[in-house]
Amino acid sequence: MTSRDFTIGGLALKGRTVFAPLAGISDRPMRLMARREGCALVCSEMISANGLVHGSPKTRAMLRSCPEERPLSVQLFGVDPAVMADAAARVEAAGADILDINFGCSVRKILKSGAGAALMRMPEKARDLLQAVRRAVRIPLTIKMRTGWDVSGRDALTIAAIARDSGVDALTVHPRTAPQGFSGRADWRIIALVRDAVDIPVLGNGDVQSAADVPRMLRMTRCAAVMIGRSAIGNPWIFSQAAALLAGRAPDPVRVETRFKGLKRYLRSCVALYGETNACRMLRSRLGWFVKGLPNSSRFRESIRHLSSEAQARTVIDAYEKEVARHLDGAPAAADSGIAFNP
Repeated sequence: MTSRDFTIGGLALKGRTVFAPLAGISDRPMRLMARREGCALVCSEMISANGLVHGSPKTRAMLRSCPEERPLSVQLFGVDPAVMADAAARVEAAGADILDINFGCSVRKILKSGAGAALMRMPEKARDLLQAVRRAVRIPLTIKMRTGWDVSGRDALTIAAIARDSGVDALTVHPRTAPQGFSGRADWRIIALVRDAVDIPVLGNGDVQSAADVPRMLRMTRCAAVMIGRSAIGNPWIFSQAAALLAGRAPDPVRVETRFKGLKRYLRSCVALYGETNACRMLRSRLGWFVKGLPNSSRFRESIRHLSSEAQARTVIDAYEKEVARHLDGAPAAADSGIAFNP
């Protein structure tokens, strides 16, 4: 174990970055990309405990994983302690390394059900839920929460203490309030406040916009690790760049060839998991994630709007890769131009 590693409930994790649970985004193909770039831990999409217990095929499919992406954390949301405990046992049986409970989702539908960030203003319900889940599983248990319902951080401190007392092994703080959603700025001081209040690992999340923000958050908050969400969409290389910075090295810029290689790997992975028809339907929007900032990227996004086959996708990608190469060949100092993700 080095200063660049951390543990959750005795599970040793190599690195200091975590790929956040992102609904509709952090599926297996995206998680595999994050792991290949040195992310210490990847998280599933938010999974409905009710859907899992009631046998929804779509929900059960979200539990599918492979050895290459492990260690894997699976995140559940729900409000009924018995249902959550049942779902948690199913997650453990499916092979998850960590179980995470969502205390942070502020989508109206989730809040109306009493789940997500709604649990942060129901401390007794939160306690009952966490204790029921803790009794149901042996794997490490974590929660992901927000500041709460006002900017003071009182809700976060209350839930953090309940989590610690209920046997939770670590927690992640996204320091925005529930009413904020993703607006405004994340107040990293709340991460430090919670970190100082409990004796379990606290992970920081929110407004990590570049690799350079990872060591900055670690210094400012003294958190155990940094969870990255939106900034990793189409840019899994943020994890390897952050690892380089934490090791005292200057990170290499991500070259265009690397980006296209990753994009093609993602295409193959999606087709293998979802089947060609379903994957192509999804990739009409997802492939555009990887070309942000490249020349004529809007034209590429337009060209993939009607993808119907893997072969068609490969043709479009190859044509665009050649177009970008021609553009850079004609540009001064092309190899060092701004067409790369920099920390």
